[in-house]
Amino acid sequence: MSALALGTMTFGGGHGYGDVGRLDVDGARRLLDTAIDQGVNLVDTADHYSAGGSEEILGEALGTRRDRVLLATKARFAMGPGPNDAGLSRHHLIAACEASLRRLRTDHIDLFQVHDWDGQTPLEETLGALDDLVRSGKVRYVGCSNFAGWQIMKALGIADARRLPRFVSQQIYLSLQERSAEYELVPSAIDQGVGLLIYSPLAGGYLTGKYRRDAPVPTGARHAGDWIEPPLYDPEKLYDTVDVLRELAAAHAVSPARVAIAWLLARPGISSVILGARSAEQLADNLAAGELSLGAEDHARLEAVSRPALLYPFWHHRNAASERLSEADLSLIAPHLHPSSTEQGRPA
Repeated sequence: MSALALGTMTFGGGHGYGDVGRLDVDGARRLLDTAIDQGVNLVDTADHYSAGGSEEILGEALGTRRDRVLLATKARFAMGPGPNDAGLSRHHLIAACEASLRRLRTDHIDLFQVHDWDGQTPLEETLGALDDLVRSGKVRYVGCSNFAGWQIMKALGIADARRLPRFVSQQIYLSLQERSAEYELVPSAIDQGVGLLIYSPLAGGYLTGKYRRDAPVPTGARHAGDWIEPPLYDPEKLYDTVDVLRELAAAHAVSPARVAIAWLLARPGISSVILGARSAEQLADNLAAGELSLGAEDHARLEAVSRPALLYPFWHHRNAASERLSEADLSLIAPHLHPSSTEQGRPA
């Protein structure tokens, strides 16, 4: 699987996705041309993107190149008005998979992901339905997206105990703007051998450099409309981060977006970073992040400006258990092992 992947939320633009992108088949084909020519072999979509429109456009744009890519899609959100048109029940997952196969014009999905948590459906039912899809040949591997740490660990435990398909990946949000996933999701993935697929690496455009402190939101930008993800809780921290990104970008003669993506590619536990774009030119610039090597000083500056504080029990692990930490533990705690005197305390 390629370290950089193509995301297709920009395909279509209907049903609330217009702020993200409005690419038609020709525009999608240009993005696929650029991605495949640059070695990308993972393409990610979801049935909910533009109410199936993204999958339809992707299926048509791929054409005879289907076998050149790993095709990933997702199901969970409402695709109709009925009570069984959403969720992770057997009924909905099987129906959703079959509908995705038709829209994508393929006979199998390489990675079928549950798009979010469903606290009303037993995981045994969800994983049993995924097992049936794998055994039928309609799905090759299964993954999840947007699960909490305890939720994915519960799912993996049930899968192991009942010999059902294990999630091989989790698709999550992680960027220099919001690093909460590093508390539980990254360490659990490293510990359990689950690949991490990172979406929205540029925080919906916040990390491109076009958003400035005390300046109006750029016309036509995603956050100029009704799009609310990712939420912005600390604007000052964001703009401090963007300031550093812009300085490093100037020093390397590249775009701030490339720096932000290159930082992610160097993080522990990450299998692939999913890039969404509105044009082939934007995608080509983002893909070039794979060629950018940031130095230790660059990483130190980005770490200092964006690092989240250690929550409990992690600060206690740092203070009292640092001599016996695993690779998974260190993915979060390593940068904090030499805290300032104001952080350091005696173990309770």
